[in-house]
Amino acid sequence: MMSAPTPMGSPGRDPAQLQLARDAVLPALCQAFGAALARFDDALFDRAGNAGASQLLFLDAMRELRRRRDEITAAFAAHLDQAWAALAAGDPLSAEATLSGPAEEGLSLIPEHVLESRLAVRNFATVLLRDFKPVLARLERRLGWLAGGIELDADLDPVSPEHLGVAIHQAFAGCELAPEVHLVLIKLCERDMRAPVGRIYEKLDEQLAAAGVMPQMGAPRRPLSTAPAQQAPHGMDDLVEQRQAPGFDTDFSDEEQAAPAWAQRFAARWSERRGHMQQHLAGEDGMPGGAPGGSGEAYSGQQGMLLEALHELLQQTRHVREDATSAAQVAVGQHRPLSQREMMSVLSLLQATPSATLRAAIGEDGESLAQRLKSEVLSNATRLGVDPGQTRLDPQDEDAIDLVGMLFDVMLDERELEGRSRELIGRLVVPFVKVAMLDRRMFVQKTHPARKLLNSLAEACEGNTGESQAERMLMAKVEEIIERLVAEFNENLAIFLTLEEEFRDFLLQHRRRVEIAERRAAETQRGQEKLEMARNRAGAELDRRIGDATLPPAIAGFLRQPWQHHLTLALLREGEEGASVAEALSLGDGLLEEVAEARRHIVGKPWLQAWQPVLAKVFASVGVHGDAASAAIDALHGTLQGIAESRPELQRALPELPQVALPTAPVPEASAVELAGQVETDDFDNADADRFRRMEIGNWLDFVDKDGKVQAGKLSWISPISSRLLFVNRRGVRFCVASPEELAVMVRLGRLRAHVDDGAFDSAMQGVIDRLDPGNATLH
Repeated sequence: MMSAPTPMGSPGRDPAQLQLARDAVLPALCQAFGAALARFDDALFDRAGNAGASQLLFLDAMRELRRRRDEITAAFAAHLDQAWAALAAGDPLSAEATLSGPAEEGLSLIPEHVLESRLAVRNFATVLLRDFKPVLARLERRLGWLAGGIELDADLDPVSPEHLGVAIHQAFAGCELAPEVHLVLIKLCERDMRAPVGRIYEKLDEQLAAAGVMPQMGAPRRPLSTAPAQQAPHGMDDLVEQRQAPGFDTDFSDEEQAAPAWAQRFAARWSERRGHMQQHLAGEDGMPGGAPGGSGEAYSGQQGMLLEALHELLQQTRHVREDATSAAQVAVGQHRPLSQREMMSVLSLLQATPSATLRAAIGEDGESLAQRLKSEVLSNATRLGVDPGQTRLDPQDEDAIDLVGMLFDVMLDERELEGRSRELIGRLVVPFVKVAMLDRRMFVQKTHPARKLLNSLAEACEGNTGESQAERMLMAKVEEIIERLVAEFNENLAIFLTLEEEFRDFLLQHRRRVEIAERRAAETQRGQEKLEMARNRAGAELDRRIGDATLPPAIAGFLRQPWQHHLTLALLREGEEGASVAEALSLGDGLLEEVAEARRHIVGKPWLQAWQPVLAKVFASVGVHGDAASAAIDALHGTLQGIAESRPELQRALPELPQVALPTAPVPEASAVELAGQVETDDFDNADADRFRRMEIGNWLDFVDKDGKVQAGKLSWISPISSRLLFVNRRGVRFCVASPEELAVMVRLGRLRAHVDDGAFDSAMQGVIDRLDPGNATLH
């Protein structure tokens, strides 16, 4: 029987209640893991049958799992026990800190297979966190309340997917498994444990609620309103204080949840200006946005309103252009529109063999792709026997060409697409015009396979200069996908779904390599800062002891070389509070004290007797051992004795020591971002600096160089030593390291801004809307 909890609103530690919750959830989670583990034998056998040259790796893994099954399940349970015990003690265990290991690891790099395993279990946790977010949020609050009002999150909740991932990592850590098999096992855990873990979470949540632990907290309900959500500001506050949610919020219906983020902003703004559109009727005859060819298909609700608004906006801007070129309107009523079949045929010709002028337009910044495309369509109609002087474009087809042309204009202008990347993305223009004619929902449906493929291809191309083997492999895959699309796409949109799924799998592998590169960048930066800190601290300790003092050459040489080197290494290995650091500092003080005593001519003292073991360690750190170390210590002893007895002939110089260079400060890498030099207190807003100090890892910023070029940088790591922030680019390479104050200066100079990443397609569509309606441009 569960004990009664403390009164609501007054959380207090309840060990009995926590123990009952533990007894309910931990055995169930261990049982779910054990059941999944029991199925791995069959799964690995099936994999071995299709593994080719890697077959033996999977067969060996089967034997290893059978041999160590008890150890694996015990290690899994041990971590969950440890995490729960920490919560019960009032000091929750961090899953991330446990997974990353001890903070002080010198300058050694983590093996790649360990990094990949950590990344795989993080992905495992991400999937479960996404799938069970509501119940996990309730469990965190209930368990934290029971533990005495502790604020729990996914990192601290002992039964969260984060801790399950750590338990899985530790369960297999002792097994001799090939890296690829290790990753397969973690993926199998995700597949087989997802459903039972979800049921366990729900059951524990219900049990705690029934026992009176925050019973008023029920499952969240979706709002019933279908009005567009209020636009959130995209300033620095928004970026630093909260995560950017992709796409529409849950204010829309299931169909309209697939609408893109730009559409929400545009719809809200357009509805204010065109109030009658809020009464838009689904299926209205003649509504622009129906499928081409007179099928009568219409798009209802939010999508239909968006398509109508886009059509009206295009018509308004087109009238402005036609007013400026009245000759284009002459006898327009006598021209017949090209049929859909004629349009598709002309576009297929351009898709297979794009004209030189169209290719040139893609390579130039100034020319409008939409105007060039319309000109090319009409001129190429002659290849079908059509007289271009007697034909014109259908208004809906012209809409499609205008939108796609402007979409690619914006994308090629604003994205970091140069050279081969620009050429490849440009080859998609004609196929996307065909998609727009076949299915105009592409513009307003976030989940449309054509836009998803374009987003993935743009991500792969952006900033890809082919410097690394991984980048070259990625570009080769991009080229292969685009070649297949151009060759195989006729009027069947299924090709986009097929290619998008294939490329998505390839891109996931690339992203995994990027995340590994990102972690290596963070490790390297951490090592550099530790080295710089150790070197500065050792130099400061030496200066504090020597200063302007005149010391015997042997003593001064000892402190400046082997002692300072030994102290630097001790600081690197153990940190400032390490035992070896304290020992080295005591040696320096003791040696100087003995010099002072020798100068007072104390005769008969056994010089350095108490420091012999430590002196041997110091000389060993620079490669001096045995008789050579004894000779060096004797030189120090003779120097002190000679000073005490006023016998200069006893003083000897240190024997020649090996040339061991002291660690030097790291050479700064060429940064992609030029910082603003010396930071003055009047150069920045302290509120901006405070926001950067609170900025969460994983957030992005847009860095603007002196030429106005924009590059996105992701916050990858925050130094616990200097509080500097490390940003990496989309390839996981170190991009910028700056203090909060330096970043605040960049904000003041207009060199840094919030990053809104709706995907390449949505960002470009926002740019299209802002170009069509510049008076109401959205801050983006």
